[in-house]
Amino acid sequence: LIQRLLAFARRQNLQASAVNLQLLVDNMFELMASSLGPGIQIELKIPEDLPPAIVDPNQLELAILNLAINARDAMAGSGKLTIQCDIQMVSGSDALPSGRYHRLMVTDTGIGMDEQTLKRAVEPFFTTKGVGQGTGLGLSMVYGLAIQSGGDFSLSSLPGAGTTATIWLPAGASEAATSPATVAAPALEKGKGTILLVDDEELVRSSTADMMVELGFDVVDVASGMDAVQKIQTGLQPVALVTDFAMPGLSGTELAVEVRKLMPGLPVLLITGYADLSDSSAAGLTRLAKPFRVDELGGQLARLLAN
Repeated sequence: LIQRLLAFARRQNLQASAVNLQLLVDNMFELMASSLGPGIQIELKIPEDLPPAIVDPNQLELAILNLAINARDAMAGSGKLTIQCDIQMVSGSDALPSGRYHRLMVTDTGIGMDEQTLKRAVEPFFTTKGVGQGTGLGLSMVYGLAIQSGGDFSLSSLPGAGTTATIWLPAGASEAATSPATVAAPALEKGKGTILLVDDEELVRSSTADMMVELGFDVVDVASGMDAVQKIQTGLQPVALVTDFAMPGLSGTELAVEVRKLMPGLPVLLITGYADLSDSSAAGLTRLAKPFRVDELGGQLARLLAN
């Protein structure tokens, strides 16, 4: 919920790169098919020779999945979902500067929306679904992603005639990439030392520790900044400190300062759900936004330990 609100407010941390839309959507096909059910026919119309789109691939996947789930609900589990893309030249408008854009369209054969619903569709928490059946943040998240990426988002619909959701994204100048994200993380060597992990939330701490073990590290995990300082004072020599930002007592940034007094130059990874930290001591610290996947964690650790 926090990530979707940050997306709508255009305050999320985006990792934009050159993305092959045809490959990204193809890779999502099985996920969408299982999520939408057997009653929904999925048709993809995305040319292979499109230039890359400049966007955060993980956030775009989430946006497309949100649109697909909304379409499934609008079709009551039976109908056709079409995802298509083309390139449009824009000469300049209130919504988009002049340039070349991808027009990614997600069209369903559902019940559609009337004019009043259409006007409010991207408002945070607005939903036509029943209690407990939706947050009202799906479309607002898609809108926020498109705007923050330098594009736009629009909806067209009529009652009984389905809905088309259109995401406009800036097009890159080079040929399409062979993978959704073209910038690869440095290779992470497994089994290279102990990481000191700090998080006051037990569930988050244990799941993050499991990820690190999967990546090949030994892990010492503690629930507070003071416990972390004591571990180092009693002889622990970690290769990196991974800490939550918002914790009782010492915050993650305060902890980084204290630990570096004992171990100058120790790599620090700050894990946070905040898109914009007001804490000046966070400047220069590598950050990883919550929630994250094991490959994202591994990529950040690889970059830290390679320096």
